[in-house]
Order: sequence, then structure tokens, then C-alpha cells
Amino acid sequence: MAKPEYYYGVHSVESLLELEPERVLTLFTLKGRDDQRLQRILELAEPFGISVQKASRDSLEKLAGLPFHQGVVAAVRPHPTLNEKDLEQLLQQSNQPLLLALDQVTDPHNLGACIRTAAAMGVEAVIVPRDRSASLTPTARKVAAGGAEKVKFIQVTNLARTLGQIKEQFNVRVVGTMLDEKALPIQKFDFTGTAVCVVMGAEDTGLRPITQSQCDQTVYIPMMGNLQSLNVSVATGMALYEACRQRQPA
Repeated sequence: MAKPEYYYGVHSVESLLELEPERVLTLFTLKGRDDQRLQRILELAEPFGISVQKASRDSLEKLAGLPFHQGVVAAVRPHPTLNEKDLEQLLQQSNQPLLLALDQVTDPHNLGACIRTAAAMGVEAVIVPRDRSASLTPTARKVAAGGAEKVKFIQVTNLARTLGQIKEQFNVRVVGTMLDEKALPIQKFDFTGTAVCVVMGAEDTGLRPITQSQCDQTVYIPMMGNLQSLNVSVATGMALYEACRQRQPA
């Protein structure tokens, strides 16, 4: 049996029990905690016969790897890693999906925040390179607050090559966020009528040139004042909101 993963935090564990309870092996809860939020988690677990064990704060911290576990940790049967083939299957089955690609975003907090926003804005998959990128660590899952169970997380060997392939094979429009001479204000880009992949750059360097070369169009977020850049998770939220706004049925 594969080594279990550990989910922690109320939102993360509650979402998992709502969407994929069959994956939960054991729940560990803080000794002495008996509030409404924990009772909701126990009620979700009960019909599936999930084992519940009381644990000390130190034990929960060791399982979670961090002290911010909110008094609940779940040992979970791991998902298989999704890859290029899973992305192809999604594109074959989905009608004009909205996708998000993250180019070497390495901070798990930023990754989790991007996934949370992606789930809220109707994104079907988040695509990242397998190397030099944050993965779905327990920290990323907690920050995602349940979003990681609602959006497919796909790791690919070569992000630029994958973008080129989905453009050619599935007519996905690839739009990168960066400020260059060809960039449009984001509200002037037409996100409707086709599958779209929004590409966001790394926290410090932005989009790599090889990734830029696969973008059909670059866009930027107009800003007032002297600021020229935003945290990647904040910028992702703004970009996805505009895409979602345009794609909403009239």
C-alpha cells in the first residue's frame, strides 16, 4: 500500500469528506476539542466507518508537519499523479474549458491560493511543470481550503511543449500575463467562445521566454500608482475573475 498523505485544517478535511470520503483512512482530532466545526467533520465521517483517534497537539503537529493544523488531521489514500495523458482526456471530454498554467511557481502558499481561486472561478485544471514547481503538499492543500479536491492538478514534464500541444491538438488559446509591447489590457482580451489557458509566471521572474513563445496573446492587469507587479496569487485571482466574468452566460 502506498504511503498515506496527510491533510490538515478544517476546510481541507471537510471538503475531502464531502467529495472523496473513500480516500480517508483515519481521522486524528485534538483531545478535548468538541465544537460545532469538528462535529460537522465527525458527522461526515461516521457513515463511512472512518476510524477517529484522539491525539495530542504535539502528535497532530508531527503528522501535519506544521503547528497550524486547526485540531484535525486526516491520513488519506494518495491520488495517482495526473499527467499529460489526463490533460488530453480532459480536453477530449470537456467543452471549452478554462485552464490555469503556473510557470515555476515554487511557493506552496501561492500554489494553494491559486488553486483556491481557480476552484472558485470554474477552472477545470491547474497545470504545472513537474520540476522547479511547488507540488500539492499538505500546506498547499490547506491554503487551497478544499479547492484541491475540486480542480484537477496536472504535472507535466515540459510546460512549454504541453502548451504547444494543446494549442495544436485541441485549439486551446494560450494567454500569458506579462507586460510587453504586444500585451493587451486584460479586459480587452476575448476569453469567450473557446477553450482558454491562462498562464501565470513565477513569483520573481515571471514567464520564461520558452513559455512566452507559446502564448497566442499576452495581457496585463492595468494598475494605478507606482506598483508594476502583484503577488502571483493575487494576480491570478484578478486574471481568472476577468476570464470568468466574460465567460458567464448573459
